[in-house]
Amino acid sequence: MSRSQTNLWQERMVAGDGPRHARLAMAIRTAIRDGQLSDGAPLPPSRELAAELSCSRWVVTQAYEQLVAEGYLEAHAGAGTKVRSAMARPPARAQKTTHSAPVRYDLGPGLPDLSAFPRAGWARAWHKALTEAPHSDLGYAPAGGHPALREALADYLGRVRGATVAPDNVIVTTGVREGVSAMARLLAGQHDRIAVEDPGWARLRATIASSGLQPVSLPVDRHGARTDELDDGLHLAALTPAHHFPTGAVLSSQRRADALAWAERVDGLLLEDDYDAEFRYDRRPIGTLQGLAPNRVALFGSVSKTLAPAVRIGWIAAPPQWSTRLTQTVPEVGVLDQLALARFLRSGSYDRYLRQARRRYRVRRDLLVSAIARRLPQCRVSGVAAGLHLLVVLPEQSSAAMVTAVAAEAGVRVMDLAACRLVPAHDRPTLVLGYGNLPDRMVDSAVMALATAIRTAAPG
Repeated sequence: MSRSQTNLWQERMVAGDGPRHARLAMAIRTAIRDGQLSDGAPLPPSRELAAELSCSRWVVTQAYEQLVAEGYLEAHAGAGTKVRSAMARPPARAQKTTHSAPVRYDLGPGLPDLSAFPRAGWARAWHKALTEAPHSDLGYAPAGGHPALREALADYLGRVRGATVAPDNVIVTTGVREGVSAMARLLAGQHDRIAVEDPGWARLRATIASSGLQPVSLPVDRHGARTDELDDGLHLAALTPAHHFPTGAVLSSQRRADALAWAERVDGLLLEDDYDAEFRYDRRPIGTLQGLAPNRVALFGSVSKTLAPAVRIGWIAAPPQWSTRLTQTVPEVGVLDQLALARFLRSGSYDRYLRQARRRYRVRRDLLVSAIARRLPQCRVSGVAAGLHLLVVLPEQSSAAMVTAVAAEAGVRVMDLAACRLVPAHDRPTLVLGYGNLPDRMVDSAVMALATAIRTAAPG
């Protein structure tokens, strides 16, 4: 890469607004769109580019991860980061317009109902944590998390999610991605590849790749990940058994057994993302894989999908042999926030909030499904009654990328299923719709706006 290119990026980072990693991502994104970086062009290693730009390596890795998630870059362990081919990334129109119009209807996946955050209950828990904490708790956070929260989480995970974990093996993190990143960095010292669900959560896949492991595609069908196809040459796999993102499939009992048998056979490890398992509307949620094989499964979770991402608390229920090493590598979480969550869990406030949230999201999902049936009769809804998202399969002649772009121009945020693919596939054109942060009163008008976008984007 030329010195003039890096100088231009540095100028844009200095001149722009917002966090430095966001400014760097915008500079690289613009260079790709304008043809200054060609398909397949390699980007400098994060450490080298950080030195060139006089910034921290974290700034560069965050920018790279964001662009991998958006489909502009691809990262593979041992092969570095490079510009993804134009055939495999969304059309420029889709990306340019998505950022230009204010969002009126948020149908993007990933957010809970932020307006329903239990402010009063959380404030009481935080106030009690502040007023009752001994002076010693106002220092730096204990490595791995405060004992009070580790104990509360161990109890909650065992009682609600069927996990088998001692408090000493619960590691408090700032979120699932940060926990997976810490685990992946440790594993990269022993392994080079990891099976990941395809399609799957692109940002988590980018986090894994930036940590030094090469993601390998593991296909997903209506029964969940094809764990019966796990290669005996692999030793690591990342799964979402309770509710796959984005297809909404639940890993079948046979596939769960296959995954555990594989891990035992190859002396492997499963990374289980339990991201929204509390939200199942037609039956009780299935228990974790971790509860069946705590020495073979690392369980990851957070309150980002239940309370709000702003709380910034997650956890790892780690196999005992990994707990000590993880304790030393995860980012620190504020002690008062940890004590507040511990009180929120112990008091029963979290359970009560989840019961209310389940009722609210079930009603909202029903409203969305009904509106789609009424306004989009040519489309099909897919995914079990769970979580905070569903799939809408478009007519075969449609372009999901074009619908996403046209919808963005109208202020409707949706996701193209193709953005979740590691390996491009000939899927039916499909949208991923989130409903967590969409008010009930706006559901019908949101689907009307989406229907208009689908008609506008229709060929001919």
